[in-house]
Amino acid sequence: MTDEMMEEGGAPGGVVKKFLYVNRKAPYGTIYALESLEVVLISAAFEQDVSLAFLDDGVYQIVKGQDTKSVGVKNFSPTYRALEGYDVEKLYVEKESLEARGLTEEDLIVPVQVISTEEIADLMESHDVILSF
Repeated sequence: MTDEMMEEGGAPGGVVKKFLYVNRKAPYGTIYALESLEVVLISAAFEQDVSLAFLDDGVYQIVKGQDTKSVGVKNFSPTYRALEGYDVEKLYVEKESLEARGLTEEDLIVPVQVISTEEIADLMESHDVILSF
C-alpha cells in the first residue's frame, strides 16, 4: 500500500470488494467469534463493503444480556454496537437459526435484517469474498 493510499484512508488501489463474514459458532468456547469481529473491523477500516451474517449457533454472538463470568472471559458482545461507527450496518440473521433456538429479533443487541435460508444463499451469491467463522 502506498503512502498516498494510507493518507487518504482508502482501499488499496481504490478497489472496494464486497465481503460477507458468516458467523456460525457460539461466542465463547472457541476463538472464532472474536477473531471474526476483529477481521470485520479491519476490513471496515480499509473501507471495504462489509456485511455480517449470523447462522446456526452464531446467532448467540449478538444476544442481549450475556453473562460470561462463569466462563472467565470478557463479554465482547457490546462491541457489535460499535460496528455502525465503522459503517458496518448490513447485519443479517437466518430466520430458521433464530427460531430453532427460541430467539426473536427483540433478543438481539443490534439491529439486524432477519432473512430466510434461501435469502442467505442469494446474499452469498452477491458478495465477492465470503469468510466463514
